Formats: sequence, C-alpha cells, structure tokens
Amino acid sequence: MEGTLQATPFILMILVIYFFMIAPQMRKAKRERKFISDLKRGDRVVMKSGMHGRVNDVNVKEGTCMIETTAGKLKFNSTMISMDASNKINK
Repeated sequence: MEGTLQATPFILMILVIYFFMIAPQMRKAKRERKFISDLKRGDRVVMKSGMHGRVNDVNVKEGTCMIETTAGKLKFNSTMISMDASNKINK
C-alpha cells in the first residue's frame, strides 16, 4: 500500500507531461505530414526561411517541391515548407 502511495505523484507527473507536452506535439506533427502530402500545383506557400512562392511541381518519390518565385523556379525539400505561415497567407 505504501509503495502505491509513493508512486502516485510520479505517475501523475508522467501523465501531465504526456497530455501537455507530448500529445500536442504528436498532433501537430500529424497535421504537418497531412499538409505536406496534400500539397498540389498552384498552392501558395511560405518556406521556413521566409521565402514566398507558388508550388509548381511536387515530387513525392524524392520528397521535393519545385517552387516558383519572382526570382525563378527553385527546388526545395518538402519538409522546409512552413505549415503555419502557408495557412496564414491562404486565408
């Protein structure tokens, strides 16, 4: 009985850490994977570096995107697209 009472705060601490830190990060990662898989030609995006452009081509096999900017066409890794910033400019 004493062992259970001593372990209760430790178990509660683990649950709090899971629900307030780990679970939200897992949900955000899942949304980002869905966002990247749903990219299509013509979508306006913002790169994590701040560069704005429009998706010209998506290569799922290589995991890259061809982004058309005012400077020309640039090839980027799909994971470098910022989901939050891209959603903000598309609203």
